[in-house]
Amino acid sequence: MQLIEFQGRCQIKTAATLQKVLFVTPPYHSGVDEIAGRWIPLGLVYLAGAVRQAQLAAEIYDAMAKGHGWSEIEERLRRSQADYVACSALTATIDDSLKTLQLAKRINPRTVTILGGVHPSFMYEEVLASSAAVDYIVIGEGEATLRHLLEALQAGADPGTVPGIAFLRDGALVKTAGRPLLESIDELPAAWDLLEWADYYSLVITGSRLGAVSTSRGCDHDCTFCSQQKFWEKSWRARDPRKVADELELLYKSYQVNVFLITDEYPTRDARRWEALLDAVIAKELPIHLLMETRAADIIRDREILWKYRKAGIIYISFGIETADQSALDALKKEQVSDEVKQVFDLLREEEIVSEASFMVGFPDETPESIKKTMQLAQQYNPDIANFFTFTPWPYADGYRELEPLISVRDYAKYNMVDPVLEPRRMSALQIDVAIADGYRRFYMAKIMEFMTMKASFKRDFLMRITKLFMGSPFVMKKLRIGILGKIPAKIEEMRRGKG
Repeated sequence: MQLIEFQGRCQIKTAATLQKVLFVTPPYHSGVDEIAGRWIPLGLVYLAGAVRQAQLAAEIYDAMAKGHGWSEIEERLRRSQADYVACSALTATIDDSLKTLQLAKRINPRTVTILGGVHPSFMYEEVLASSAAVDYIVIGEGEATLRHLLEALQAGADPGTVPGIAFLRDGALVKTAGRPLLESIDELPAAWDLLEWADYYSLVITGSRLGAVSTSRGCDHDCTFCSQQKFWEKSWRARDPRKVADELELLYKSYQVNVFLITDEYPTRDARRWEALLDAVIAKELPIHLLMETRAADIIRDREILWKYRKAGIIYISFGIETADQSALDALKKEQVSDEVKQVFDLLREEEIVSEASFMVGFPDETPESIKKTMQLAQQYNPDIANFFTFTPWPYADGYRELEPLISVRDYAKYNMVDPVLEPRRMSALQIDVAIADGYRRFYMAKIMEFMTMKASFKRDFLMRITKLFMGSPFVMKKLRIGILGKIPAKIEEMRRGKG
């Protein structure tokens, strides 16, 4: 039961009488993220906590993790009878998110639908014009805005007074004033109990329960291809290291989570704070594994304390290397010098930490020769794991208009950095696909022998399992099939264009 205060009078309300918000993840699958496991929708955990602060009930239905299709989603929507249905969307998932909200409206036209996330935050006008199923769009950081919106709707107040939203009123677009980012992210409510924890596990680490924590939000770098720095307004806010360590302990002891993804865009930005976080986690002496992403320069900076990374439980670090072309890096404002990066992988190898590097191809001025150099760079750097992605211009990104003549795919579901949506000036999409397949084949054929001859260890077992999963995944099989069938047509296309 909950004790609710209305105008100075207290009233008892049970969960059964509270209005309800149902969060749904749409059934979108690109084939990449699910190779290694099933990941929790951390953002929805915080948003559900905000719903509770607004004195409503909340549910999280992770259709994506469950592998559910539209028939199961329809059944759950009918069974839930939620007053509000909410989704979050990236560009690749926007169409499936809209379909989910359309389904909720079809089942019950009185259902209030709410959409948030990176894509609708910037493309709210297009989204509202394209679908009558969306009642409200939450723009930017969602917790405070969602709570305020729900409180206004519950009270019958004008939603136009809520900062940080967009909606249609009598067919006209209403976009309210922007809402400042939260000053502190230490007190965000987290509805951990709403997750069905059995759905989340690592396919690489046996007997695992896979969770996630956010130790900071944002990134103040200027990488032009990244949606996150734009979403977080080039800001960076960090949590108290002790509270992060306490949260890890809570999740381990209460929900048996023993593998965590650190979801931060840039967790290591503040060297002193980052070392304090490592120390706080080490002091807990938890038998956990941590997976993270950061910048190569910070690993070089921290070379003397990498033992703390490992002792804190960090077993996996991913880096965006992108390309061998320094001029392309500079154009992307990546602030990375290619010649300095190789030592990062040597440093992590000494600490038995698995390294992953992601490379990007398909830039506007890409050529077969520039791709060849990037693929050679992957082998030269020799990370434990490599991923090859396609350059994807987000429809809200700076410079998108200039690139529009090169964009050959308008289906947002393909905007996943896996499927080419832009054709370089001197290459075709098929050539890009074939080059990626070639990159995977060459890299992992060399790696398999290396892994097999490594001394027996946790890292060796990890790499053998993830390589087996990776090479057996439908995503990789599809890429390799394109690489085989498309090799001759791609070569003919290269000769026809007379470039490279």
